[in-house]
Amino acid sequence: MGFTALETERLELAEIGQQHKENIYQILSRDDVMQYYGTDKFTDPEQAAAMIQSFSKGFESGMAARWGIILKESGELVGTVGIHNWNKRVGRAEIGYELHPDHWRKGIAKEAVHAVLDHSFNELGIFRMGAVVFPENEVSLGMLQKIGFQKEGLLRAYLHQGGHPHDSFMLSLLKTEWKV
Repeated sequence: MGFTALETERLELAEIGQQHKENIYQILSRDDVMQYYGTDKFTDPEQAAAMIQSFSKGFESGMAARWGIILKESGELVGTVGIHNWNKRVGRAEIGYELHPDHWRKGIAKEAVHAVLDHSFNELGIFRMGAVVFPENEVSLGMLQKIGFQKEGLLRAYLHQGGHPHDSFMLSLLKTEWKV
């Protein structure tokens, strides 16, 4: 099965390639973006190249899929959204995303997440979508809960960033709860 591009009113969700390396680096090298990411910020553009390679490997292995969030209006890649920890046998995955701060609070992340959820539930056979979020990331928590995700509990010392373990919330959304 080949990579499936997705489209929304304002966005193209496309396969990420090395041509996007500079955009990915510009996003993932920012303190404000990486504050709640679960890993340290990038300090070298080659880290973006390696991440893009890992996106391809994850898709080829059937364990992940990551889309570039591209604005139709400008053709600019402004973030990514995708699924990981994908277990096809049991129909479970986790969703993740990031967006350049110039595009925060415009509904872009929500629009991209909606498209991926719809595709995941209706085309990929996923029944349970999880999300792991820092408790302090109130904006992301709020967005996911408005979409319908439910907070399940606290995962103690689950993420490691900045040389320290961090707690995170686990949220989930089931296919039977999904409403477009």
